[in-house]
Amino acid sequence: MNATELLAKYDVPGPRYTSYPTVPYWATAPTQEEWITHLEQAVTRSRAKGEGASLYLHVPFCRSLCHYCGCNTFITREASVIEPYVAGIQKEWALYTARVGRVRLEEVHVGGGTPTHLPAAPLERMLSSVLSGADVPDDAELSIEVDPRVTTRDQLEVLARLGFTRISLGIQDFDPVVQSSVNRHQTVDEVRLVSEAARSLGFDSVNFDLIYGLPKQTPDSIRQTMEAVNSLRPDRIAFYGYAHVPWMKPVMRKFEDSDVPGGPARRALYETGREALAEAGYQEIGLDHFGLEGDGLLRASRAGQLHRNFMGYTERSTMPIFALGVSSIGDTWTAYAQNEKTLPGWHARLEKNELPLAKGHVLTEEDLVLRRLILDVMTRFETLWARGRVPYLDEVPGKLAELQRDGLVQVSGDGVRVTEAGRPFVRNVCMALDARLARQAPDKPIFSRTV
Repeated sequence: MNATELLAKYDVPGPRYTSYPTVPYWATAPTQEEWITHLEQAVTRSRAKGEGASLYLHVPFCRSLCHYCGCNTFITREASVIEPYVAGIQKEWALYTARVGRVRLEEVHVGGGTPTHLPAAPLERMLSSVLSGADVPDDAELSIEVDPRVTTRDQLEVLARLGFTRISLGIQDFDPVVQSSVNRHQTVDEVRLVSEAARSLGFDSVNFDLIYGLPKQTPDSIRQTMEAVNSLRPDRIAFYGYAHVPWMKPVMRKFEDSDVPGGPARRALYETGREALAEAGYQEIGLDHFGLEGDGLLRASRAGQLHRNFMGYTERSTMPIFALGVSSIGDTWTAYAQNEKTLPGWHARLEKNELPLAKGHVLTEEDLVLRRLILDVMTRFETLWARGRVPYLDEVPGKLAELQRDGLVQVSGDGVRVTEAGRPFVRNVCMALDARLARQAPDKPIFSRTV
């Protein structure tokens, strides 16, 4: 079966597996007290191993809405929302530290939205209050997502002073036609100014986020974008597939479905970008990341230490993940909890001195086993059945049989390994390990395409 036939066969809706179970299949949510207990247990386990925790902080504000965006955002140019949000983050973190105590944070990631929507002074107050409430070792990784259109040197100076060393610039595409279609206009010079400022202030990892499969993209536009990217030499590149889910995000109906590349045309965009990055010296990491020699994520991949969670691929596995801010998701390995998705709902819970939890899931014994297997496949492209035994695994070889006949996996009595040809279809491999998906296929569109 040739590549085009494989693509037609396996390009189906499926989860991205930043978690297992995936969010649509969360069932039994922890109560506030149960969530604290799971956190305390996770902190105790980490301390026993001499390890620390992670923290994700979500800033939902953006000045304008990008039409490809699937994130939880709040579009505003009003400064009045900023101070209440900063105060809310401070209160939420205080609620956690009052119950769990002072923790060691080995990884902090600030995402959005647009974290640099906050001016330098409130950005510093928010982040310094969080960091001062924890023990942060010198080798901790502190990272933040920024929009190069609104990021100033003053903000970068604040971040550098607080110990941030990695910055991710949302770019997506440099082609003017594509930018117009998705309402995201920025120039190479704007990106260059922020990149050079960050490096001059001591950031040792400047990352770019790019997207393939956007409306109006062509192989030529991808090549031109990659030429511009290469001229700026970011240390790491995330090259994500656009998730076209207009039934969940109505803004995606701003352009015609016919403008969105699909099937072989979409895959050709990725292959064009991948080849251009390889020629420029970037090494492929995991599912959709690339790094220059010396990049920490590349080192972790080669050492078999690559990890994946709601923040994407990470260099280390830290647990638990504390989550602050609207819609953010915490993780203790044994349970998940997601915050309220609306600003009024989040603020209202904090005003009652409650953790602003809206939903979650306590993992069953089967969930824990399958979570480990799926994580292995997503980070190492293989796993061993000895990771744990649950009855569902008896069905898995049969579910993988067709993938094996097509040369995408090798299945043995010990485990499963994704072949080189099968790497583009790694999400399909994980779907065979997904017991909850097997038992209850969605009755309406939920997921984006797998390839």
